[in-house]
Amino acid sequence: MIDLGISKIAIIGAVALVVIGPERLPGVARTLGTLLGKAQRYVADVKAEVSRSIELDELKKMRDSVEGAARDVENSIQTHASDFEKSWAEANGTAAAVATDETPQYKHPGKNWRLKQGATPQWYKARAGVRTKALSGAARVARYRPKGLG
Repeated sequence: MIDLGISKIAIIGAVALVVIGPERLPGVARTLGTLLGKAQRYVADVKAEVSRSIELDELKKMRDSVEGAARDVENSIQTHASDFEKSWAEANGTAAAVATDETPQYKHPGKNWRLKQGATPQWYKARAGVRTKALSGAARVARYRPKGLG
């Protein structure tokens, strides 16, 4: 790193004042400040990305170790389960294989949830003559047309 003290900064400022001139010096200083700020932001972004990649590598290593431990536990459970099944079969006196995994399947209840059911029972509607189904105009004419006009 460059060691900049107050005396060195004063010398640089005096040289810049002589070389650049007092009219353009504020604009040059402003431009220099924005460039320095951009450089600092860029360095900070690079540092953050490097630290994120290091953390990502650590997380990958941790994930691999957890997955390995989970596989070990699963293998030990499977071996214990097969030992238990063998001892159970021997205790029951059967040498038949254990039944396969049969999970109950979902059965739809058969209801049509889109249709709203009224509170009045159908037998009452039939007795009272309440119209339960909508008929189109042509169907209504065909239904109630006198028999001789057909």
